[in-house]
Amino acid sequence: MVEELVTAGLVVGSAGVVYLLAAARVVKQYERGVVLRLGRLQRSVRGPGFTTIVPFVDRLRKVNMQIVTMPVPAQDGITRDNVTVRVDAVIYFKVVDAAEAVVQVEDYRFAVSQMAQTSLRSIIGKSDLDDLLSNREKLNQGLELMIDSPAIGWGVQIDRVEIKDVSLPETMKRSMARQAEADRERRARVINADAELQASKKLAEAAHEMSEEPAALQLRLLQTVVAVAAEKNSTLVLPFPVELLRFLERAQQALPQQPQQPAAEPAKLPDSGAQDAEVGELGPSEGSRTGQD
Repeated sequence: MVEELVTAGLVVGSAGVVYLLAAARVVKQYERGVVLRLGRLQRSVRGPGFTTIVPFVDRLRKVNMQIVTMPVPAQDGITRDNVTVRVDAVIYFKVVDAAEAVVQVEDYRFAVSQMAQTSLRSIIGKSDLDDLLSNREKLNQGLELMIDSPAIGWGVQIDRVEIKDVSLPETMKRSMARQAEADRERRARVINADAELQASKKLAEAAHEMSEEPAALQLRLLQTVVAVAAEKNSTLVLPFPVELLRFLERAQQALPQQPQQPAAEPAKLPDSGAQDAEVGELGPSEGSRTGQD
């Protein structure tokens, strides 16, 4: 009799342990437990910690309440100004109602992913290329609203949507590079022209001041000589003031002009007849001497 009672107690204890193991569940801090009893949703969502369910009657589904980071695959589209682009994005969302996420949608992750892809393609078609490249904050807000509207009924809240990259064709990149280069060159020319204008005004003011004070020009000349000599060059370039040349020219014009003297007449050579006469007057001794020589 005692042995039968001991055996029955062991059987009951073993059944209790098995029942406890089958009914025990642990829900983590970042999870919530949704219980379906015979297929019907139990409104009491199980919080984090140790909990129990009825074995073979209840089914516990754990829902992650953390923020999920999901990349949106790159989508090809044509912008409003007829430019082919390839855009990819990233979406941040979290579950705010675990019961709705289990009951209202089969797979809330897949649903959010598909909704993000279709919304991204719609945003591409409604936007210009310049908006995609420079006005992303506005596009991100519009994309977030488009995804968040249907996701509210799934117990999912869209936290943030960011356009990650915009890929352009190579021809469009080269065209944009040429446009940016031309704009930079235009700005550089305008800046140079402005600098020349300011420099010319300053030089005109300096010339006006130097014209009133002649000594200032000499000081400026000496400063230029000192600046050139400081470079330790073998050749010294000394500027010659134009005013000095003009002074010398005026001084030359002021000198009295001297009268020009008549040129001397050239000496006349004796003609050939006179030469013959002079030769005939020579004596015989001189002629013989000449022959002997």
